[in-house]
Amino acid sequence: MKNMSLEKIAQACGGVYHGSEEMKQSIVESITTDSRQAAKGCLFVAIPGERVDGHDFIPSVFEKGALAVLSEKELANPAGPYIQVASSLEAVKGIAEYYRQQLDIKVVGITGSVGKTSTKEVIASVLAQKYNVLKTLGNFNNELGLPLTVFRLRDEHQIAVLEMGISHFGEMHRLAKVARPDICVITNIGQCHLEFLKDRDGILRAKTEIFDFLKEDGCIILNGDDDKLDTIEEVKGIKPIFFGVEGQRPVYADEIESLGLSGIACTIHADGESIRVTVPIPGGHMVLNALAATAVGRALGLTMQEIKAGIEALEPVGGRFHIINHGDIQIIDDCYNANPVSMKASLDVLRDAKGRKVAILGDMGELGENEEQMHAEVGYHAAKNKIDLLICTGKISSHMAEAAMANGGCGEVLQVPTMEALLTCLPSLIQSGDTVLVKASHFMHFEKVVKKLQEI
Repeated sequence: MKNMSLEKIAQACGGVYHGSEEMKQSIVESITTDSRQAAKGCLFVAIPGERVDGHDFIPSVFEKGALAVLSEKELANPAGPYIQVASSLEAVKGIAEYYRQQLDIKVVGITGSVGKTSTKEVIASVLAQKYNVLKTLGNFNNELGLPLTVFRLRDEHQIAVLEMGISHFGEMHRLAKVARPDICVITNIGQCHLEFLKDRDGILRAKTEIFDFLKEDGCIILNGDDDKLDTIEEVKGIKPIFFGVEGQRPVYADEIESLGLSGIACTIHADGESIRVTVPIPGGHMVLNALAATAVGRALGLTMQEIKAGIEALEPVGGRFHIINHGDIQIIDDCYNANPVSMKASLDVLRDAKGRKVAILGDMGELGENEEQMHAEVGYHAAKNKIDLLICTGKISSHMAEAAMANGGCGEVLQVPTMEALLTCLPSLIQSGDTVLVKASHFMHFEKVVKKLQEI
């Protein structure tokens, strides 16, 4: 890792180095918070958790060849040098900020209420047609995950595509301080984290903290179809590039054609050029994701043909509208997370599926005081789309079921109170030829439902 000596790392995080003078100049080869991934030459960061304290694993990581550890505690007779800090989590951000500035690399920062991960995947797939790209893996998009992603960067990487997720004011400011983005992408301003951000104006303020550390010659790419983002006229003298399907944006799509669960086709226009593209993941929202990727690609010098190749090479991510063909049923694994906008979008895609349409939906979290109403709106949307079987699980999702039954439209509506009850009754509810959507907020652990469906 470039310029990452133990001495420099201690300075970057305000820590106190303990160890021999000759080891101070030793270069760290990797940084991890997972003792299972500790390897020769690494820096192990010990983080105290609710159930597990990383400090307990310090002896074992030295046995695996760790160069040093970062600790909140004073260590007695450690097997190697260590850096003592007041807070491991805060130290990680300081180290990541320092390391980011050692690298000559472009950073694309992506945020928004809905579609961050799918947009990140399309952008990374497009940019990989020309550049060596590193992208955020899984859900490593918070104040620990983002630094750990930054630590994976090496000299050979040319572009980092970083997903940035928040739920409180000030978080995005701290993430942006680490990422120092050259390009900022915001997908939309929806109804996530209302418990903490209160309303969509609050979400807009929190998300746009991403601009706080935008490079002076940076680029801003926004969804112009979003009524909140469309109000942004200029940031630090930089005029945003808008994309959308409503009106003639600098980057826009038309001739949109649903291909069912096979994807969605559209014609994308940018800089006076046009391409016909098939996005291999279904849903109208994927057109907007492809447009964001087109805008980023053009900003970084890709041709329209390179952009087309990248979009069409896109592969689904588990838990994010991943279609699984299991015997004679189709499972739409969209269980990683949920909010009212993404729930309705997924139901819209299910509406166009073949066979009997089954939606297994669970609670959505962090919606604030209007959570009951928002769950009811999803139930009404399911009824509007004439879902054949709607199964709702969780305490708040009862409002989905009640709204769907009150408005008619669904063939059958079931309210199953617990996960255990749901897993027990699933085999008797699913029929040959069904297409089954599985979606809920992450805390509901609906990956268990997907696993159970694959056992039927």
